[in-house]
Amino acid sequence: MGERCCAVVRVLVLQAAWALSGGQVRYSVPEEAKAGTVVGRLAQDLGLEAGEAEARRLRLVAQGRRASVEVSGASGALLVSSRLDREELCGKSAPCALRLEVLVERPLRVFHVQLEVTDINDNAPIFPAARKNLSIAEFTTLPGSRFPLEGASDADIGANAQLSYTLSPSEYFRIEEENSNSRSKSLFLVLTKPLDRETIPVHRLMLTASDGGRPSLTGTMELVILVLDVNDNAPQFNQSVYNVRLPEDALQMTLVARVNATDPDLGIYGEMIYEIDSVVPPSATDLFSIDANTGEIRLMGPLDFETVTLYDLHIKVTDKGTPPLPGHCKVVLDVLDVNDNAPEVWVTSLSVPVPEDASVGTVVALLSVSDRDSGANGRVRCWVWPASPFGLEATFAGSYSLVLREALDRERVSEYEVEVRAEDGGAPALRGRRGLRVAVSDVNDNAPAFAQAVYTVLARENNAAGAELARLWARDPDEAGNGRVSYSVWEGGVGGGWRPASSYVSVDAESGRLWALQPLDYEELQVLQFEVRAVDAGEPPLCGNATVQLFVLDENDNAPALLPPAGSAPEAGGVAGVAGEAAAAAGSVSGTLWAWAAWGAPAGQVVAKIRAVDADSGYNAWLRYELWEPRGKGPFRVGLYSGEVSTARALEEADGPRQRLLIVVRDHGEPARSATATLSVSLVEAAEAALAAAAGSSSSSSRSAAGAEMGAGAASAATNVWLVVAICAVSSLFLLAVVLYGASRWAPRAAVLSGPGPTTLVCASEVGSWSYSQRHSRSLCVADGAGKSDLMVFSPNFPPPPPGPAAKDTQPEPSALLDTVSGVPLLSFARSLTPLPLSAPSLSPPLQLLFGAGLRPRGHGSIDA
Repeated sequence: MGERCCAVVRVLVLQAAWALSGGQVRYSVPEEAKAGTVVGRLAQDLGLEAGEAEARRLRLVAQGRRASVEVSGASGALLVSSRLDREELCGKSAPCALRLEVLVERPLRVFHVQLEVTDINDNAPIFPAARKNLSIAEFTTLPGSRFPLEGASDADIGANAQLSYTLSPSEYFRIEEENSNSRSKSLFLVLTKPLDRETIPVHRLMLTASDGGRPSLTGTMELVILVLDVNDNAPQFNQSVYNVRLPEDALQMTLVARVNATDPDLGIYGEMIYEIDSVVPPSATDLFSIDANTGEIRLMGPLDFETVTLYDLHIKVTDKGTPPLPGHCKVVLDVLDVNDNAPEVWVTSLSVPVPEDASVGTVVALLSVSDRDSGANGRVRCWVWPASPFGLEATFAGSYSLVLREALDRERVSEYEVEVRAEDGGAPALRGRRGLRVAVSDVNDNAPAFAQAVYTVLARENNAAGAELARLWARDPDEAGNGRVSYSVWEGGVGGGWRPASSYVSVDAESGRLWALQPLDYEELQVLQFEVRAVDAGEPPLCGNATVQLFVLDENDNAPALLPPAGSAPEAGGVAGVAGEAAAAAGSVSGTLWAWAAWGAPAGQVVAKIRAVDADSGYNAWLRYELWEPRGKGPFRVGLYSGEVSTARALEEADGPRQRLLIVVRDHGEPARSATATLSVSLVEAAEAALAAAAGSSSSSSRSAAGAEMGAGAASAATNVWLVVAICAVSSLFLLAVVLYGASRWAPRAAVLSGPGPTTLVCASEVGSWSYSQRHSRSLCVADGAGKSDLMVFSPNFPPPPPGPAAKDTQPEPSALLDTVSGVPLLSFARSLTPLPLSAPSLSPPLQLLFGAGLRPRGHGSIDA
C-alpha cells in the first residue's frame, strides 16, 4: 500500500515537471520494482482524455533493448512489466536513464519519455569464491608472510559499493589492505604467529566485506587454512619449473607447454584438475589458457618481446580427494626476440661550434643508441660517415661520445656534415642514422704572412715627403678580428742610418702602404734596412715580419767642392797657397790658389794640382777639370781627370811675371754641376823657386801659411843661411825620394788603404781624379794579381798629350807620396805609364782606378748606389 502511495506522488511530481519542461515526461522508478508497479499515468501526462489512449493506440516504440516497462492499453498508465535491474541495464554508469518513445495515432505523434532507474543497495558484496583454501606449512612459514586474496566486488554504485573488510578474530592471522591504485585494493592475509598443526590443524576464518549502503550489506568468504604436516599423496609435477621459449611472432593457439603431474593415490583421489593459478605479469592473465584435463597451455594472444620478455605461469593441480591436495609448478616462458626494431640514434648533448685548436679527444657530442631488440638483433654497431676528423668512443652500454680524432683547421674546412650510423646484428640487418652539423670556430692560430720575406724598394733621393714608396701586404687566413691585420715599422731593424727607421718611413696601419716621412738624402743614407711587422687583432695577437731593403738612388744634387792644397809640386819648386780654408767646402764658390813656376821650365812640368771632392757617388762624383781662362794656346794646361796644372810649353819671359788661370771642375751628373778655382802662377827664377820649395817643405804643419808669405816677398827674405838650409833640405828630400822610388820599384807593388769611420778618400794621378765619400771602411788595392773585392774599375779618359818634349809628362815620378789632408788618408799614385795615344771616349787598360763595388752602373755613363 505504501509503495502505491509513493507511486502516486511520483506521478504528480512528474506531471508538474511535464508542465515545466515543455512536453518531455520524466519518470523515476527504483530498481527491483515489482511487475505491475505503476510508474506513471502516461496518457494523462500526455494530455489524453480517458479512453482516448486505447482509441489512439498509445504504445511504446521498441528501441532494440528490453525496457522492462509497458503501457496499459486501458488506463494509459506506464507499468513495470518485468524485473528492473539497474546493474543489468547500466552497469556502473550513473545515472541510469532510459529514453523511451511513445507513439499515438490519429493524429500521429511521438513523445519522448525519460525513465531513470535509481540504485538501491540490493547487491551485497560478492567474493569470487565462497571459500578459499590455503595450505600453509607449520613452522616453516615465518610471521609476516603475506598471502594474496581476491577481494569482493559490489555491483552497486556510489556509497553502496564502498567496501571494507574484517576478519574473524584470530591470534594467528590478520587482514591487510593495500592501495595499489585508485580503483582497486590489494588484499593480503598476513601471518602474525607461527602455526602449529598439532594444536590447530585447520584454521577456519571468515572474511567479511561490508558496503557503505544504508542498511549495509555484507558478503563473506570462508578461509580454510590447512596446516600441512606431511604431504605424501599430493599431486606432483614431473618438473617444478618448465622453461619454454617462443618467438615473439608466434601465432595464436600455439602450444606453449604441456605440464604433467602424477598422484600415486588410486581412484578418485588420483584424478587431477589443472588450472592456471596466477600469471606474472597480471595483465597477461588472458594471454594463456590451460586444458584442465590434459595440462596443455596454449597462446591466446600476440607476444611482444619489447613489452614483456618473460612470463611466469604458476600452474596448480589438485586431486579430487577430501580435502583436495594441490601441486604447484611454474612455467617460465622466455620470449625470443625477432629483429623487428631498427636501431635508434639520439643526440643527448651537442657542443658546437668546436674551436679549431681543440685537442684530440675533445668530446663534441654525446649520443644514445638503442635497439629494442635483444641479443644479436639488439647488438648495435656504430660508425661515423663519411670519413672525418671525428670518431665514436663507447662510454658505456648504449652511450657513445663523438670525439675529435684529428686536429681541425678552420681555414681548410669550416663545417662538417657528420652522419652517425647504427646497424644491428639481425638477419636481415636494420639500420638507423642521425645527422649532425659540426661547425668549427676560428682561433687565432695563423700569424700574418707577407707575400715576400724580403722586399727590395728603390727610391730616389730628394723625394717628396709623403710619397708612397711601396705597398706591403700580409695575408692572415683567420676570420674576423683574428684575420684583421695592422702594420707597423719595427724599430729593431734599422740599418744604414744613425736614426731609427721610423724617422724616415712610415707604414699605413690598415693598407700597408709605405710612405716617406721626409726627403731622403743619398749622402746621408744609402741603404735603409728595417722590418715591417704585421699584427692581427686576435688574442693573443700573432705577428709576422718582412724585411724591407730601401735603396736610395743617388741624384746629382751636390756640386764639386775644392780641397785645400797638400803642398807644391817638387818639380816646380814653388809653393801653392789657398785664399781661405772655406773654399774647400764651398762647392761652386771659387777660391784663389797660388803657385810658382821657374823660368825656362820645360813642357809637361807640373806646376800645381787642383783637388776637389763631390759628395755624390758614381758618375755624379766623377770629376773632370777644364781650363776656362785663358783660352787658346796658353803656357799651361790642366789634366782632364787628374787636375794637375802643367806647362804646355817652355816658359818664356814674354809670358809675364804672373799668370792667372780659371779652372772649372765639373762632375758627370745630369745636369752637371761645377765649381771654379782661380790659380795664380808666379813666374820666378829657379833659385827663388827652390828656396820657396825648401821653405815650404821644412814645416808641413804650416805649409799653407809659409807659401803665402813667400809668395808675398820671397826674394827680399832670402839670405845665404837660408839658402844653405834650403839646399840641404832639397838634397835630403831628393835622396829620400830616390830611396822610396827604388823600394817601390823592386818591392811588391801593393798599396792598401783602409780607413775606418766616416772618411773622405781622394785618389789622384795623371790618369784621373775621383773622390769617394763613404761612412764605411773601404779597401783600395793596386797590384798585379791583388784582390779586387768590393771594387769597381774606371779607366782614364783624357786627350792625348802633345808631341815632342811633352812626352816627359807621362814619365814616372821619383816616388809615390802618401799624404794626409784633414786627417784623411790620401793616396797619390805615381805616374808610371808610358804615353799612349788615347782618344776621349776610349778607356785605357794599363792603369785602373778601383772603386767600391757598392756602386752599380746605370745608363748615360753614371754610377748609382
